[in-house]
Amino acid sequence: MLEALRQRLQAHDPHISTTNDQPRAAVLIALIDRPEPTLLLTRRANHLTQHPGQVAFPGGKAEPHDISLMATALREAEEEVALPPSEVDIFGQLSEVISLHGMAVTPFVGRIPADLPLRADPGEIERIFEMPLSMLLRDEREHTDVITVGNEKWYVPSYRVADQVLWGLSAMMLVELMAIGFGHTISLQVPPPAGAPLRHLPPRPQAPLG
Repeated sequence: MLEALRQRLQAHDPHISTTNDQPRAAVLIALIDRPEPTLLLTRRANHLTQHPGQVAFPGGKAEPHDISLMATALREAEEEVALPPSEVDIFGQLSEVISLHGMAVTPFVGRIPADLPLRADPGEIERIFEMPLSMLLRDEREHTDVITVGNEKWYVPSYRVADQVLWGLSAMMLVELMAIGFGHTISLQVPPPAGAPLRHLPPRPQAPLG
């Protein structure tokens, strides 16, 4: 399964903004190589000024000394959860997404071994946990956030895992991972099948995808 994902991502042409006037960030979507693969997730510390308590992938803002956005993602993962860059097998990247604060965030997807001695940096991360990949492939969403962007509506899934809620920007990244990496029919622009309730959020001034 993961090798097929690697091939699909290597053939993928992600959308990257051509402008340089936005601050840049990168995250690592790390798939843990178990018999039933899982995704590495974190819960951000409650004392942070931005996105406190939210579920996220390891990552953060690019620094001037980072040689690339991939280097940013790997550096941040090492700082936040003590994940050695040498243990990450990068498969490829997904399209850039734009946060509410105007940050252009590039997700990188890779595989890591199971049972690494990861440690949360208490200055940034409250908790490290895992999400079964099968939960995504079955699209076991708790609800769908409906966000109006201009004249369009975006349908963003929200998942509950380990008593935490994965939603927003991180969930948008996973929509593309499922669609491109696994051939899933999911799309941000198409209403989900009947079942999970819709939650209408306030309109946003810019598209979530760059």
